Amino acid sequence: MMSKKSNLPDDAKTYTERGFAKLNLRDYRGAVADYSRAIELEPENAAAYGSRGRAKYRLSDYDGAVADTTRAIALTPDFAVNYLYRGFAKYELGDCEGAIADYGQAIELEPENAGNYGSRGRAKYKLGDYDGAVADYSRAIALTPDFMLNYLYRGLAKYELEDYEGAVADSGRAIALTPKNAAAYGCRGRAKYKLGDYDGAVADATRAIALTPDFAANYLYRGVAKSKLGDHAGAAADRKRAIELNPALGRR
Repeated sequence: MMSKKSNLPDDAKTYTERGFAKLNLRDYRGAVADYSRAIELEPENAAAYGSRGRAKYRLSDYDGAVADTTRAIALTPDFAVNYLYRGFAKYELGDCEGAIADYGQAIELEPENAGNYGSRGRAKYKLGDYDGAVADYSRAIALTPDFMLNYLYRGLAKYELEDYEGAVADSGRAIALTPKNAAAYGCRGRAKYKLGDYDGAVADATRAIALTPDFAANYLYRGVAKSKLGDHAGAAADRKRAIELNPALGRR
């Protein structure tokens, strides 16, 4: 049967396939519409639920993404990507423990998928499980050694664990992979400050400021490093700028 509104055959497979094409073209609303029609025609269509969940995630409809991926998982419980995207959506909803559980299930199904480990590491970091985050990022790095974000976040976790030399090394690797990486310069600068390398801290904070001039923490740390070097006027100027960008810093 042909659809009255288009020349498409009115069957679930056709709408599902067109939904895939729209998803790949980042036409997420169009994808949701096609997957919804596919589900109307075939209510047990796991692929349409899972893919509609991914499209809803891209549209920031995280509750909808959780609902659709949960339905897809009920229909096909051994498809890792549905757990991964349900984990993404739960993370955005603040359910980091739920996200970790879903990423863990994805890892059981696809143990060589670096993205599963990196995603779980991010959720563990947010929960303050820095040792767990380091372990997951290390596994992700072993699987995909040239993915910058894993080094960046492992460096941030190492910083929280007071492994400042490790933080410097990981931030440096992130910078080597993505030279215009303000977050990595900022992390490395803070770690250098903790190690007493105040010149290095100033240099890295300055580079971070050049890349993202409105991030107050970089001025704050550059200021304290300048103070250690005896540049009190420079320290005062940086502190003033940090407070202009984030007035809460002035109340500390």
